[in-house]
Amino acid sequence: MRKFTGDKLLVATHNSGKLEEIAHLLEPYAISVVSAAQLGLAEPEETETTFVGNARIKAHAAARATGLAALADDSGIAIDALRGAPGVFTADWAETPNGRDFVAAMTRAWTELEAADAPYPRRAQFCCTFVLAWPDGHDEVFEGQIAGQIVWPMRGDQGHGYDPIFQPDGFDITFGEMDRWQKNRISHRARAFEKLVTVFDD
Repeated sequence: MRKFTGDKLLVATHNSGKLEEIAHLLEPYAISVVSAAQLGLAEPEETETTFVGNARIKAHAAARATGLAALADDSGIAIDALRGAPGVFTADWAETPNGRDFVAAMTRAWTELEAADAPYPRRAQFCCTFVLAWPDGHDEVFEGQIAGQIVWPMRGDQGHGYDPIFQPDGFDITFGEMDRWQKNRISHRARAFEKLVTVFDD
């Protein structure tokens, strides 16, 4: 595994919340972060059908454009009985002419499970893939998942996205009912983070 040896990391995102989360993670390593949005970089089109494929597109585009090592992630929920959907289209299912509507997206997921007469428990995984890319084209990949089941009706108003219908294994509450600090300790992104930070260790 190639180690990161610089003191400045480009985070290939236009999401300020994601930038803040990653910056907080890297505080112990004395690494400063800057986002693609802050550098005025365009968002590349995500044309791949896998999380790692789309994360690679974003990370390599940012690294090539700036000459900096760049970190990108792609994440979503994969529902077993829907053959892994929505998967890389997790956010797309929420798109409407008036912005993202995740209640509509969750309703669609449940409606499709009902139409498929999917057996219980209705298994699913939240997935996160980080790709750290260097300007020379090298990259390292770090993946995290958390398994659980889809429940209905929606429960809880914490979190975001599909959290109110995802009940992680070992818990009787959904991500939407869970304190965000508790969720952040066990989530798919946390598990990918645990692997990612090994590139910053001496």
